Amino acid sequence: MSDLRYPIGPFKVPGRFDADIREASIAQIEAAPANLRQTVADLTESQLDTPYRPDGWTVRQVVHHLPDSHINAYIRFKLALTEDHPTIKTYEEKAWSEQKDAREAPIESSLALLSSLHERWVLMLRGLPEAAWSRSLTNPDMGDMTVDVLLAIYSWHGQHHVAHITRLRERNGW
Repeated sequence: MSDLRYPIGPFKVPGRFDADIREASIAQIEAAPANLRQTVADLTESQLDTPYRPDGWTVRQVVHHLPDSHINAYIRFKLALTEDHPTIKTYEEKAWSEQKDAREAPIESSLALLSSLHERWVLMLRGLPEAAWSRSLTNPDMGDMTVDVLLAIYSWHGQHHVAHITRLRERNGW
């Protein structure tokens, strides 16, 4: 893909959902923390502070963004699973990425947080009964969606951001 914003392509809702597709998506969520850790393993501070694209976030901001986003995702799943068609709260990703912790904090805390969060998240996802996948919520920006669609979004999301860093490394010969 030549579009630096979408190195694996923009998100597309799958045409169907079944147990095999769900398990593949859960496996991607399960693998995301290790994939991210491996992708940033030997980067220097200067490399961590390099934007993945012109006018884009730095690698450090991307690393901190993933647990920020996925904490929100985990809560969205919990709300959809425990309330009747809740409306979730969105958040200003760009503003979060400009906070001091996202711009300057060492990445290890976010790598550890992502790992712990995904451990709980995957346990929850693998325990869902069939009926849970059709439960729904409203995202004020994206409209109504099911737990199946949420799963697909966040499976894609982790791969998407790891690919930002991977492609930057490839382009810069790191």
